[in-house]
Amino acid sequence: MPELGLRAERLGKRFGGVRAVADVSVDIKHGEIHAVIGPNGAGKSTLINLLSGELTASSGEIRLGDADITGLAPDRRARAGIGRAFQKTTIFPRFSVHENVRLAAQARSRAPLRMFGGASADPAVQRRTLEAIGKAGLAGREAIVANVLSHGEQRQLEIAMVLATNPSIILLDEPLAGMGQAEARSIIALIASLRERHAVLIVEHDMDAVFELADRLTVMQDGQVIASGLPQDVRRHPAVRAAYLGNHGDAA
Repeated sequence: MPELGLRAERLGKRFGGVRAVADVSVDIKHGEIHAVIGPNGAGKSTLINLLSGELTASSGEIRLGDADITGLAPDRRARAGIGRAFQKTTIFPRFSVHENVRLAAQARSRAPLRMFGGASADPAVQRRTLEAIGKAGLAGREAIVANVLSHGEQRQLEIAMVLATNPSIILLDEPLAGMGQAEARSIIALIASLRERHAVLIVEHDMDAVFELADRLTVMQDGQVIASGLPQDVRRHPAVRAAYLGNHGDAA
């Protein structure tokens, strides 16, 4: 049985009188990709923001392994092993691929002040940088300035930056947004490779990609979970078919 990595229990978030997430429980396990889907406004991005610490939960608990991290700030969650990629890429557009990834690796270093001096000479940082670039499929592109990369390559770069922080948990918010079919295939293959060494949660609208990637699936509507489990079981759930999947729910 896969080892539990991150767990949310009865998680809730209110914005004034608006309930964005209500009593949501979700497990993210090592060696698995857990996809969260649902209509626009279902609370998916709010959930991922709660898990990463960008938002503070109004109720519930988040645990990383045995540790309660509900009150931790995003930087402390990152140091604890949670890596996050956003809907819009957060790269440094005028820096090279190598510089972008090195800065991410250096942020996890025990000696962060070296980034103002000889950070590139730190062998551990350099090793993590090159390993992350290779895993993300950008080997040979290290010297390319980020703003001339294609949209898909920029997404690869952002994932490389996440990998450089040596996370145990990876959260991906709509990684295929705005991509053509060829670029999307490369990113799908990259995401699939992440399950080998990480626990992965992905929020995504591309249903074909979701059912190709997901080991487990959670469906949200109006801030609540309406179904969760194996993809083949969830896609047959009447509430899911009515709320979101349409013809996808009729597929074998």
